[in-house]
Amino acid sequence: MNLKFQPNSMKINSKYLICSVLIGVLFFSCQNASENKKVDPVSQEKMATEINKSMPAASAEKEHPGKAVYNKYCLTCHQSDGSGVPNMHPPLTPGSWVGNDPNELIAIMMKGLSGKIEVNGEVYKNFMPSHAQLTDEQLADVLSYIRSSFGNNFEPVTPEMVKKVRSGR
Repeated sequence: MNLKFQPNSMKINSKYLICSVLIGVLFFSCQNASENKKVDPVSQEKMATEINKSMPAASAEKEHPGKAVYNKYCLTCHQSDGSGVPNMHPPLTPGSWVGNDPNELIAIMMKGLSGKIEVNGEVYKNFMPSHAQLTDEQLADVLSYIRSSFGNNFEPVTPEMVKKVRSGR
């Protein structure tokens, strides 16, 4: 047998040995760390309290049922504040047609409106489509919302009023 000492082979083997030891230490330390972690159960009350803290506060005032209908069908033309669009869509603010006879407003909602109209001294020529597809309750809600919003303070419109106009009586 011929054994010769090779200094370079010792360096390579020691590198592998050091790396193997470090990997083994790392593996065992991570395994121990995960086994020692314990999570205490959380009561339902505490969990509910934490969830409620992160949720936005509920408004104290209930939203008018006509606002959702307004936002879906009227907001684009008449704007979120009822100011309308100059020279295109009339405002729904005080002094406009909102305070007129509710039956007239119901008829406008049912049939739509076209041609030249004047509101607060300004002329509008744009088209308003019919909203006859809405239920009596939806029409009453949206008209009541408009008549009580944007600075208006008029009596609400009832589904019975809408039904009467719809039937032509």
